[in-house]
Amino acid sequence: MTLVLVGINHRSASLATRERLAFPPDSLGDALRRLCGTPPVREAVLLSTCNRTEVLALLDGSGPPAAAAIQAFLAAERHFDADELGRIVYTFEGSEVVRHLFRLGVGLDSMILGEPQILGQLKAAAQTAAAAGCLGNGLGSLMQRSFAVSKRLRTETAIGRNPVSVSFAAVELAEKIFGDLSSCGVLILGAGKTAELTARHLHGQGVRKIFVANRTFDRAERLARAFDGEAIPFERFLETLEQVEILISSTSSTVPVLRHEDAQRVIRRRRNRSLFLIDLAVPRDIEPSVNQIDNIYLYDLDDLQQVADAGLAERRTAAAAAERQITDEVAAYEVWCREREVGPTIVALREKVFGMRDAEVERFRSRLQAAPPEARRAVEEITESLLNKLLHGPIQHLKRSATGGGADHVAMVRQIFGLDTSDGEAPGRKGAGLPAKEEPPE
Repeated sequence: MTLVLVGINHRSASLATRERLAFPPDSLGDALRRLCGTPPVREAVLLSTCNRTEVLALLDGSGPPAAAAIQAFLAAERHFDADELGRIVYTFEGSEVVRHLFRLGVGLDSMILGEPQILGQLKAAAQTAAAAGCLGNGLGSLMQRSFAVSKRLRTETAIGRNPVSVSFAAVELAEKIFGDLSSCGVLILGAGKTAELTARHLHGQGVRKIFVANRTFDRAERLARAFDGEAIPFERFLETLEQVEILISSTSSTVPVLRHEDAQRVIRRRRNRSLFLIDLAVPRDIEPSVNQIDNIYLYDLDDLQQVADAGLAERRTAAAAAERQITDEVAAYEVWCREREVGPTIVALREKVFGMRDAEVERFRSRLQAAPPEARRAVEEITESLLNKLLHGPIQHLKRSATGGGADHVAMVRQIFGLDTSDGEAPGRKGAGLPAKEEPPE
């Protein structure tokens, strides 16, 4: 059995290419069933987001043919040229897959370092695979372990605690000023992309109400609908500014749209309630001197970029610590996998050998009937002692292989003693859901 991951992401492929290789959400289950119904695939998980498409699979066999089977599946499913796909995919096998999944869940492989959405996407991919009948004990235990590692490292490191983009920085600053944003209203002035993204983050934090003002009222209405907000005429923005706590300004005006004297009138009418102004325009929409007014907090692009740069530096420091912990987590997971295989092998070995002893004793039972009870007990004790001494070496070797890296040794012992039977199903068989047992220790 071989663990393989084949995929493309934002570093290996352009956006246009990623779009062509993306799977619509409602097609994932059927695609997985087709993949798992094709040898040598035993289990599979398919992750498809705006930044990556990856297939994680447990296969019979190893080496290039195993990865080639996954590449062929991707090319056929997305009607993509196989040679072109071969130039942009990356392939991981064995422990490299484990490391990649652990890094992925923590956000170390994301476009935005440490972003949290990928963990939810991984969990959704696992659930889809389980519903399709393509997730068993093999991949199920690995996915569960990746979730646990991600949760622990996000708690123990600062990988996700600091803003790394202008829009995230604006939201974090707003939370520092107001605390709970659920009581805050937001006014979006203009319809710039960065302003929209910032508003989307604020909306995600549960702000009370979003108003949109734009010189083209139709555009204001479209943007307002995206946030269940309200469009207002541009001429009324000062009036609306008296009702909200946060202004996001991103117009194309060549002169300031909010002047010092206007801001003074607004803050007086607000009875000095705090006002947070985010100026994302170039040239600036808000006169810099507005920041000198008491209870007004003004941040422009340079201010927010400094916050984002500082956050990125802190996340990079946290990422280095997370990488070191992931190395330990990968090693611990590999030991657990070997121990999980060694234990049943030792039990099977003893059962097989002592079963042969019992069969031979039964075969000679008629001859032993005439012997006194002491002699019969002596035969059992002698054979048991002999077999324990015979098995001592192989069993100790198996136990050492669990911590020293010896999957091949386990396979050799099973082959020598004939422990793999044709009527049994190999470990990692498919199941209907995430495994309830045999999960790796926390």
